[in-house]
Amino acid sequence: MKNIFLFLFSYSMIFCQTNYESINTAINSGEFSKAADMLDSVIRKGSLSQLEIYEMEFEKERMERIRKDFQKTEEDILKYVRRYFPDADANKLLIWEEDGSLEFKVIDGKKYYFNRAHSNLFRVNKLAKEQKIIIDGEKKDNLDLFLEEYLPGVIKEVRKKNDNVVMPVSLRLNYKLIVEANAVPEGEIIRCWLPYPKENFTRQKDVKLIYINSDDYIISPEHYRHKTLYIEKISEKDKPVEFEYTLEYTGYNEWHKIDPASILDYNSFSADYIANTGERTPHIIFTDKIKNLSAEITESESNPYLKAKKIYKWINDNIPWAGAREYSTIYNIPDYCISNGWGDCGIQTLLFMTLCRYNGIPARWQSGWMLHPREVNLHDWCEIYFEGIGWIPVDQSFKLVDSDDEDVRWFFFGGIDAFHLIVNNDYSQPLFPAKIFPRSETVDFQRGEVEWKGGNLYFDQWDYFMTVEYLNPSFE
Repeated sequence: MKNIFLFLFSYSMIFCQTNYESINTAINSGEFSKAADMLDSVIRKGSLSQLEIYEMEFEKERMERIRKDFQKTEEDILKYVRRYFPDADANKLLIWEEDGSLEFKVIDGKKYYFNRAHSNLFRVNKLAKEQKIIIDGEKKDNLDLFLEEYLPGVIKEVRKKNDNVVMPVSLRLNYKLIVEANAVPEGEIIRCWLPYPKENFTRQKDVKLIYINSDDYIISPEHYRHKTLYIEKISEKDKPVEFEYTLEYTGYNEWHKIDPASILDYNSFSADYIANTGERTPHIIFTDKIKNLSAEITESESNPYLKAKKIYKWINDNIPWAGAREYSTIYNIPDYCISNGWGDCGIQTLLFMTLCRYNGIPARWQSGWMLHPREVNLHDWCEIYFEGIGWIPVDQSFKLVDSDDEDVRWFFFGGIDAFHLIVNNDYSQPLFPAKIFPRSETVDFQRGEVEWKGGNLYFDQWDYFMTVEYLNPSFE
């Protein structure tokens, strides 16, 4: 391709805090300005390696990202909460803070609440949730209604055809990423990675690129775990920069009816087994919290399938969905989930994966988008492996379906619908071409990534849009 400069060297992931206990203490206590000054002081001494400087600079960046995630004031929270609790005051907020229902941070001596703390409160606190139902009424969301109607047909088709993969769905996607005007100086090259469908999967095939607003682009090789479409454009003064493509592909539904007695013993010496059951810093670590929780959940169960099912059920019952901070600001995601008692799809998935791996059940990440006719959004899930069966999909955050049919109820433990777009089959992996500066999303890849020679462009400097057209007549 023409005019594409390929960067061959990149540090793409940042995993842990610094090697300086005093700096870590300042960061963890919310003394961000002090910590930034201390980091600058260490960098100025000139005795650090390039990698160490890179990591120090990212700690400063991480603190800025946390500031952006925590901007709500007490007044903001009370304004929302009083819709449901008219007499709520600072003391009421304090009670929710102390029981962990209201996420906040004290940054440089001032309290700030997570940007979604007010809405999350009514998802994670039982009494607040009940009060919201009293005021707003209880109504199933459109996605739940769609799945309750759609999934029985999938299971019926699997049984009819005696095939685990059925009912193809053809979709046309239009994806657009727009960088704000003057986000970079005029005439500079903007490098952009867009999410793109993985190809040649059992339940995802026939990807066809129809349109792209550039003559030069790179689609990453299939062996890269994050599938990307890479474009470069030149910035123009006072004009936003748009990166856009249109494609079509076919997705399939997958479902497995598994007899626990059919599970064979693992070959625990195989490379694949070792790779998918081991720890992986920083987010898959067998901490005391994980070990204790595992003992509570699995008790004396020895069958891998039933162990995984118990883990799925425990998270279903005990970890409500809630809007999440940016993953790059969390040092250990499953630990964060256990400590706070809630999480979004990726947080729940990493907790499920870690518990499975600790129990010797191979688990691997998948993510991309959910493209259901009644809800389009970013989404994460995973796969687990049973000897004698193979890899099966598990969507922890879709949880148990409201159905009297046990197969429908447990559909997402061993099944997944055709509207799950696979972009990634691992997390925290390199992009292609290599990204020079730290990613905006250091774990997942769904929205895209953008940078120029002056640094990374964070999420507040660009926006993204996905539109979906369903080519099957039944979904028009």
